[in-house]
Amino acid sequence: MKLQAVRVLSIVHERDAGPGVFADVARDRGEELVEWIPGQQPPPAAEAFEAVLVFGGAMHADQEDGHGWLAVEKQLLRSLLGLGTPALGVCLGAQLLAEVAGGGARRMAQPEIGWTLVELTARAAADPLLGPLAACFEGFQWHSYEASPPAGAVSLARSEACMQAFSLPAAPWWGIQFHAEATSETIAGWIAGYRSDEDAVRADLNWEALRLQTDQKIAHWNARGIGICGRFLDHAASLRVTGAPG
Repeated sequence: MKLQAVRVLSIVHERDAGPGVFADVARDRGEELVEWIPGQQPPPAAEAFEAVLVFGGAMHADQEDGHGWLAVEKQLLRSLLGLGTPALGVCLGAQLLAEVAGGGARRMAQPEIGWTLVELTARAAADPLLGPLAACFEGFQWHSYEASPPAGAVSLARSEACMQAFSLPAAPWWGIQFHAEATSETIAGWIAGYRSDEDAVRADLNWEALRLQTDQKIAHWNARGIGICGRFLDHAASLRVTGAPG
């Protein structure tokens, strides 16, 4: 018999950067997925959720002057951290989790866009989310900032450009820089609209080649994303059952 559904908060900053295959995983499992769009809706009560997914966006974690709702979101995330609520952040979401936990986010020398090699660290082998992945894989990237996790965070993966994944030992929180949630439709939309991203324009990429690469790689990539999200929700459910901290 299935246990009661996990109530999952999905924080979506932009419609074209939504939960993708992560939403499919939650719904297929019968979990209760509640979407919150900061700036358009008042923040929900932190106590109402047993897991949190935080997604990406074109804005950056240090742009509170232009996006006042970022301060509201960060306060909600601080409350969730205090409660020990499991969280998984993607791209901007990972950077926000890092900042709220005492780290930050910083601009990279060059944006990282497209399919790049990601290598797991030795400590990732024991990680419940990333441990089952291959030691080296291609991941889809689209970011010009990188997370700078707080002291004591566990580095789980790297690319040539930056840290790609981390966890926090004090809480069941994970950040991944690669877009494990992204579908072919999501990526196609980003490529079609790349001119709205000044960093992407300066990167001077072969956008048609990137689209063709994505067509070839997306099925395997979505399988990885489905696995990561499923294991995260398994972990959240197990913490609810045992009452154990992260």
